[in-house]
Formats: sequence, C-alpha cells, structure tokens
Amino acid sequence: MVPRSDSTAATFARLVAERARSSRLVEKDFWRKLLNVAGRIPFAEDLAAAYFCAIDPLTPARVKGVLIGALAYFVIPFDAIPDFIAGFGFTDDAAVLAMAIRLVSKHVKDSHYMKARAALGLPQAVESKN
Repeated sequence: MVPRSDSTAATFARLVAERARSSRLVEKDFWRKLLNVAGRIPFAEDLAAAYFCAIDPLTPARVKGVLIGALAYFVIPFDAIPDFIAGFGFTDDAAVLAMAIRLVSKHVKDSHYMKARAALGLPQAVESKN
C-alpha cells in the first residue's frame, strides 16, 4: 500500500501535468476555434473573458486551473455533444463554461471582459459582470 503522502504527491503531479497539457492545447487552438465559431455561439464573449482571466498573472492558480479546464473542453474536438451538430453542438461547452465561471466569478473582472470585447471586435460598452 502506498503511503498517503506519496499518493497525494503522485496525484498532484498528475494534476500539474494535465494542467500543462491543457494549457498548451488552449494556447495552440483556442483563438483559432473561437474566431471560427464566434458568430454562431452566444457565449463567445464569456469564453474570451475566461481566457483573459486565465492568462492574467493576478489570477490565483486554482482559478486558472478551473478556467483552463473549461477552455480546453471547448477546444478539444471530442466532447459529450459533437460541435458540428446544428443547434446543440455547443450546449455542453456552454454548460461547462457557465459552471466554471460561476465557480470563479469574482475573479473574472470587467477588464477581462473589455479585453474580450476588443479581441472579438465588439463595442466597448460593458456592463459590470462582477
């Protein structure tokens, strides 16, 4: 039997490795996919704001982990409901993102939404999300 401290260390190491893989995936494919589908999904601004929060150096590590996980779920081509299914393809992505943002909402700031709107070419009039 593995002592608890070794098991905890191994679990932590696996989580760190998974976060690193997810971060690389998000860095590589996030903007390409988002800009490709932004006009077809109503939560594009929230996705971009989550991205800017996740890369903000002031965002706590645990918050970054939650957001990177949600963003990676959006990016991966295989998920619960395939993205190409008209009308339903992004509902699971929206649900994952909504849950992630709800969990860390106090960390997703107006400044992240402003950057998101600028990146998506949207007008800068932004209402407070916090």
